[in-house]
Amino acid sequence: MVRAEGSRNTLESLGIKPFQQCFPWIGGDLQTLRDTFIDENLFLNNGEVVLIQVPSKFSGNNNKEHLVAFLNRPAKPLRPKGLILLLHGLGGSSRRRGLRRMAFELLNAGFAVLRLNLRGADPGRKFASGTYAANCNTDLFPSIEKAREICTLLEKSSESPNDTIPLFGVGLSLGGTILLNACLGFESYSEETVLDGLVCISSPLDLEGCSSSIERPRNSVYQAWLLKRLIQQTLEDPFGVTELEREFLEQGNAWNSLITSSIRAFDSSITSPRWGFNNVDDYYSQASPINSFSANNFKGIPKTLLVHSLDDPWVPSQPIEKLLERKQNRMLPPNLDICLTNYGGHNGFHGLNGCWGDEVVRSWLVKLAT
Repeated sequence: MVRAEGSRNTLESLGIKPFQQCFPWIGGDLQTLRDTFIDENLFLNNGEVVLIQVPSKFSGNNNKEHLVAFLNRPAKPLRPKGLILLLHGLGGSSRRRGLRRMAFELLNAGFAVLRLNLRGADPGRKFASGTYAANCNTDLFPSIEKAREICTLLEKSSESPNDTIPLFGVGLSLGGTILLNACLGFESYSEETVLDGLVCISSPLDLEGCSSSIERPRNSVYQAWLLKRLIQQTLEDPFGVTELEREFLEQGNAWNSLITSSIRAFDSSITSPRWGFNNVDDYYSQASPINSFSANNFKGIPKTLLVHSLDDPWVPSQPIEKLLERKQNRMLPPNLDICLTNYGGHNGFHGLNGCWGDEVVRSWLVKLAT
């Protein structure tokens, strides 16, 4: 029995066949790791540097802090189909291979792309204190506002200045969670910040479940790799860290400590106190979109596509499966599309003709923009 059968309608509407694995990338782990081994060497220039002013949350002074983003415009047409706010995942940046490949695909489809580096991510590490979280709306709202301003500039410079250029969001892994949380919380800031469409690829909807999954013994190397990146980002904070934070970070920086430590421990010592949560359980609860969905709170969610695989070794598929079951029973709003595959790993989906996930995202957004 194909458990992902319920996704067929979404794929048929796009004219895309179900995902099939391609040798040698067989299984969730190799699908996940493929971009670590293979680089398509796609030429993607940095584009225009965009600085986005954000609150000085962690530096203890009133210095202006900024996030760094890169704006790429399509060669054709002169008027983009839309602007894509593209977000990386945990420990990543705008330079990650999967994100660059996705940007290249969207540019070729006629979209402009704004690749945002979240707080703490290189190459914007020196411009903002602290690190990001799964719910960092005080950073995302100014970023979405800036993206809207860019949409207006693109409209004025196009051949049809009276036509509105829509703003879409695409988030890889935790980047999708961050965008979902921004949409759910946009009313507290400004109604104008909501996106016109959103795609989340392999995104955690339940942070507690995701934390438990990555802590499994089989994932010890994955977790150590992620922790090393997170600790490095935090220690490189030009605004410094507290004594308690430094003690935790330096103790965990050794490889043997990385193997025995956890993302949950990092979130408990660094992420949750920095972002004002009572503790790590409070952070995971408030930053998990599935809790809003379980309460039937979809207000603020635009037309959205969730892409996930059953064999994702990092992020459990159960929340997506439950949403898919509710969708089949017509218990979800029609603006939520779900594409659940049997295989594909974590942000993998590498098939015979390149990255199937990139093809789905491109086709879905082109259809939404027309």
